[in-house]
Amino acid sequence: MTKEKGQPQAYGDESYWDNRYSQDVGSFDWYQRYGGLAPLINMYMPKTNNLLMVGCGNAVISEDMVNDGYQTIMNIDISQVVIDAMIEKYKDMPQLQYQRMDVRSLGFKDGEFDSILDKGMFDSLMCGSSAPTSAASMIKEVRRVLKPGGVYMLITYGDPRVRIPHLKSEEAPWEIKLHVLPRPGSKRAHEGTSRPITEPVSLGEDLTLGPTFKLEDPDLHYVYVCIKENVNPIAPPPEKKSSEKKSSNKKAPQKK
Repeated sequence: MTKEKGQPQAYGDESYWDNRYSQDVGSFDWYQRYGGLAPLINMYMPKTNNLLMVGCGNAVISEDMVNDGYQTIMNIDISQVVIDAMIEKYKDMPQLQYQRMDVRSLGFKDGEFDSILDKGMFDSLMCGSSAPTSAASMIKEVRRVLKPGGVYMLITYGDPRVRIPHLKSEEAPWEIKLHVLPRPGSKRAHEGTSRPITEPVSLGEDLTLGPTFKLEDPDLHYVYVCIKENVNPIAPPPEKKSSEKKSSNKKAPQKK
C-alpha cells in the first residue's frame, strides 16, 4: 500500500478491490501477522469479546485469532468478491462471520461491539480520494458501534503527527495509548529491542516520540489503542434544597 503522498488511489472504491481480489486469490496480511500482534490484542481485547474486523480482505488473522481462542469475530470488507470467497473458505468455522459493508456507513447497532481491529483499513482510506472526509466518516462510525469503554485498535505505518489529528477531536475524545512494533523483516526486527511491545510509548506535546524513534521510520509500525470514554457517567446525587437542609437540622422533640 502506497503512502498518502502523490496521486490518490481508488482504495475507497468497491470496483478497485473487486478487481484486485479477482486476481489475487491467495491470502495476504497487511503489515503484521497475528503472531507479532498477539501480545497487544490479548492485552486489550479479551477472547470473549464481540469483535469487529474492518477491511478484512483475504487475511488469515481472524482464523489465527479463533485458533488462539477468540470466540466471535465479525469481518467486513467493501469487496463482495473477497467476502464471497471468505464465506466459502470458512464455512466450517462458525466463529467467523463475513458481511459486505462500507466502513464509512456501518449497518450495525450503536454500541454493538466490544472491540474493533483495523489493520490497514484506515490507511487505505488515507491513500484514496477525499481522504480527510472518508477518515472522519470512518472514525465516527467506529465510535458509534463501539460500546463505552470499548477499544478500537489501529495498526498503521502513520506516525502520531499524521494519525492522531484524524483520530482525536472534540467529537472523538478517545483515551489513546501508542505502541510501536518493528516491521517484519526490517533491520529493527533483526536487531531486536529491549522495550516490550506491551509497554506504551510516551508522546511529546509536539506528537514526537523522543530521540529513540525518528519520524516516518519505514522500519516501524504504530499501534494506536483508542479507548472510548463512558459517555454516560454516573451523576452525583442532587443536592438537598435549602428548606430540606433546615428541616433536617431541627432537633426532634423530646418526650416528657
